[in-house]
Amino acid sequence: MRIEITALLDQDVYTQKGIFVGRVDDVVLDPDVGEVSGLALGNVNKSFLDLKGKGIIIPYLGVTAVGDIIITKHFGTVPAPYSDDEKKG
Repeated sequence: MRIEITALLDQDVYTQKGIFVGRVDDVVLDPDVGEVSGLALGNVNKSFLDLKGKGIIIPYLGVTAVGDIIITKHFGTVPAPYSDDEKKG
């Protein structure tokens, strides 16, 4: 799926089951391949995910659709949390 990175920013992310996960704050790139490897989400749904940090990074491989919103595969385990320092560095 080819898409401009800017089209991903500030998008709401939902699972395939319709559960709001969060909003895209940043995009994680894999410099070795030059592709998006993950989405850094903020404004995370605390009732869906029990987090200690400010957000999570979900793998881009799980994204199934991008349009007015982003749809990702439903996941049962908590993705990796991130702090603002990790996201910027």
